[in-house]
Amino acid sequence: MTRLAIAINLHRCIGCQTCTFACKMQNNVPEGMLWNRVITEGCDLMDGAQGTYPNLSRTYLPIACQHCENPACLKVCPTGATYKDDLGRVEIDYENCIGCRMCMAACPYNARSFNWGDPVHDPAIKYGDAEVPVRVKGMVEKCTLCKERTDRGEEPQCVRCCPPEARTFGDLDDPDSEVSRLIREKNAYVLLEEKGTKPQVHYFD
Repeated sequence: MTRLAIAINLHRCIGCQTCTFACKMQNNVPEGMLWNRVITEGCDLMDGAQGTYPNLSRTYLPIACQHCENPACLKVCPTGATYKDDLGRVEIDYENCIGCRMCMAACPYNARSFNWGDPVHDPAIKYGDAEVPVRVKGMVEKCTLCKERTDRGEEPQCVRCCPPEARTFGDLDDPDSEVSRLIREKNAYVLLEEKGTKPQVHYFD
C-alpha cells in the first residue's frame, strides 16, 4: 500500500505564497481560482496581523485538499467522479463531473473551486505541465497532489518550490520515510480531526 502525504512545518512557513503560485502555474489554474492557499490566521487579509500595535503576531496556515483517508467529498459524489486512487490521492475524473458541487458542500476544508464561467488564463495559453488535463465551465477542480508529477515519481510542485523547505512529501505507509518520521517525532496533527476524515496532510510547529 502507498499513501502519499505532505507534512508542513508551520514554524518554517513564512507566508511567501510561493507554494500558491507554483501550484497555479504547474496545474494551469485559471484566474480567480487557487488550489493551494496560505491563510494568515485570525485575519481577513492575506498579510494581516493579530493584536494591537506594537504587540502584533502573525502566523500562517497553508491549506489545500487534505487527501483524506476517509474523504467526505467522495461519499456524496453522485457520479463517482471523486475517487481515491491506489497512491492514496483524492482525485476528480473530469469526464464524470457534472458540476453538482455536492463535494464542495461536503468538504470541511473549503478545498475545492468551481468554474462558473469559461476559465480565463493570463497569458491566454495553457501553461504548466503538458499532461495536466484542461478543465472547462461547470467543473469542480482542486489540488491533485500534482498527479502528473507524482505519477512520475517527482515531488509536488509546492514541495519542490518552497523556499524555507517547510514541506516534506512522502509515503505514510513507509515507516522509514521522512514524512512518517516527522509526523511521528514532531507529534504532527491534522486539521478538524473531529470530522473523522483522516487527512493525509499533517502539520507541526
